[in-house]
Amino acid sequence: MLEDLDGFLLVDKPAGIAFSSVVKTVKRKFNLVKVGHGGSLDAMASGLMVLLVNDANKFVGDVMGADRAFEGVMRLGISTNTHDIHGERTGGSMPDGGWGASFADGMSAALPEFKGDVFQTESRWCSVRREGSASYEVADTGEHKPFLAHVYKFDVGDIGEDAKLPFSVTCTKGLIVRTLVNDFGAALGCGAALESLRRVRVGKFKVEDAIPFDRLLETDIKDFPSCVISLGAGLR
Repeated sequence: MLEDLDGFLLVDKPAGIAFSSVVKTVKRKFNLVKVGHGGSLDAMASGLMVLLVNDANKFVGDVMGADRAFEGVMRLGISTNTHDIHGERTGGSMPDGGWGASFADGMSAALPEFKGDVFQTESRWCSVRREGSASYEVADTGEHKPFLAHVYKFDVGDIGEDAKLPFSVTCTKGLIVRTLVNDFGAALGCGAALESLRRVRVGKFKVEDAIPFDRLLETDIKDFPSCVISLGAGLR
């Protein structure tokens, strides 16, 4: 076992697998004593996971508390019980004037409401994907209490085919991006659901420095230590 290996492992998680499966697989494949993580990631989301190897778990609070950045796509004109496209539709429609200039002006006017301190209540319904399953399921996670997060930046691009709207958000820990999208859609009056999401940064760590999960699975155990960022380098 790599008992003396301590540090941070940056993994680029693909969409469609649970973050807990990534943690368990890495621990098992490389016969590690302890593997933690610096923040969960929904199954439908891809991007950066910061894994904490052995003594790096002592610094879980530093990583968990770091700011995050995401890039994603929302679909306008639909609302779901999970706040993403894998849930059951609950409403939403195309505005009377379509997705033209007047609607774009309305989006620009609404954006400032979603910057700064934001109170959110996460939906009790969540899209999950079981190991070996080809599709997502809707799970009941119970009622959630309102949560305060802070949004530093929330920008949207141009509306594309099928009313898909790219966006980016930089925020504090705990922000529920799919709920932010749902609330934005409600403010616009048309509804919106999260189509795709990618986490691109956690604190100082960036996804471009991460190892794709499938490539990590091909890594020989003797080469694994070179994939881990030392405590000194990771905490600088």
